[in-house]
Amino acid sequence: MSTRTKTFRPRTLVIASVAWLLAALFLLPYAEMVITALRPADELRDPSYLPRHFAWSNFVDVWRDSTLGDNLRVTLLVAAGSTLLALAVALPAAYYTARIKYRGRKYFLLLVLVTQMFQPTSLLVGLYREFFKLDMLNSVWTLVICNAAFNLAFAIWILTAYIASIPVELEEAAMIDGLGRIGALRRVVLPLAMPGVVTAVIFTFISAWNEFVMGLTLSTVPASQPLTVGINSFIGNYTVQWNYLFAGSVIAIVPVVVLFAFIERQVVSGLTAGSVK
Repeated sequence: MSTRTKTFRPRTLVIASVAWLLAALFLLPYAEMVITALRPADELRDPSYLPRHFAWSNFVDVWRDSTLGDNLRVTLLVAAGSTLLALAVALPAAYYTARIKYRGRKYFLLLVLVTQMFQPTSLLVGLYREFFKLDMLNSVWTLVICNAAFNLAFAIWILTAYIASIPVELEEAAMIDGLGRIGALRRVVLPLAMPGVVTAVIFTFISAWNEFVMGLTLSTVPASQPLTVGINSFIGNYTVQWNYLFAGSVIAIVPVVVLFAFIERQVVSGLTAGSVK
């Protein structure tokens, strides 16, 4: 019985080496962040790469002695709420735009794309005045509405492209078999458009998770501010608590890493869903 031996071509070895090198370069800042988060306060200026003593208590202290727990809760609510709100509005708009050839459709898509160019900083004064009059400052719903609004354009654009690529004959066949328009959308269009939905979810969630300016302006109470603003509180006028700053940063990236771990499976299932017999 013959045994096969794996042979590596020089090109494959070079590509693999470059890939591992790039992965190491991208992971190096995160490794530095974790190492600094574990440094005691008296070793922050130590030139050695690894601390002599690992201060695991930094994570406990930063959670206990600051509003980081409240900030994390606010950020989770804002990111999840704005993602759901943006998808709830973007899906019907994208479906109608992709399936109905109405007059001015191209101009509507162009308008959607143009609104994506507006930055929140250019509208902050107007937003602050409006929410001040509505007595909605320091509210989670204020951040949810703003983040959903600023991410709505991209969600409509990407979902319109995915839904338009799905043959309309699949919906017509489903409706002939007894499904209505909503049923065909739910059982035929959405499974096939799942990669686009996942893309919109990732973009909206990460954008809301990393948002800083609106959270700083529209929320002035520390406990009602998002995580990005709460972490910034460790940067003082004259000193920076680097160990607590990086400990909070490590806590901030964990939910995003978990999200990507689950989203990756959804992308694969979305690509293979909706098969036709």
